[in-house]
Amino acid sequence: MTDITQRLIQCIPRLRRYAQALTGDSNRADDLVQDSLERAWSRLHLWRGSGDLRAWLFTIMHNIFANNVRQYARTPPMTSLHDGKEPAAADAGLDQVLHLQDVQRALQELPEAQREVLLLVGMEQLSYEEVATVLDIPIGTVMSRLARAREHLRASLGQPRPAKRPRLLRRVK
Repeated sequence: MTDITQRLIQCIPRLRRYAQALTGDSNRADDLVQDSLERAWSRLHLWRGSGDLRAWLFTIMHNIFANNVRQYARTPPMTSLHDGKEPAAADAGLDQVLHLQDVQRALQELPEAQREVLLLVGMEQLSYEEVATVLDIPIGTVMSRLARAREHLRASLGQPRPAKRPRLLRRVK
């Protein structure tokens, strides 16, 4: 197995987790990951070997997802026999399951731009710079979208704003 193949395989769990969070459905997430990997493999010659493979894959996935959303908006939805709900783990407590459902609902209510930034920073642990590269936006936009997403989640989940930290430095005029 080649080095690049090994590196692609190592990225699959992160890609799948991000796709699951974007789509909210495990079947659509698997399709998104597969489409992303197929496109990456067919365009591997375009990847700069010195660049960050993970960021390149997330960029491909983001673009495919955005294209799918645009295409979905133009076509009428099909009905599904699957309700999209995954069975809860047997050992999970009811409170945990309900809280998890609240968090998932709050994430889905976020505007897409804020949700993408929050998931890439919070779940995939990409740096602000990497997120800016993946989404092709300035770093300042990443920071503002992340702040808005966090504030929206706090409000949706009924959690208070964290107390402001006292300033350790004093302003001198």
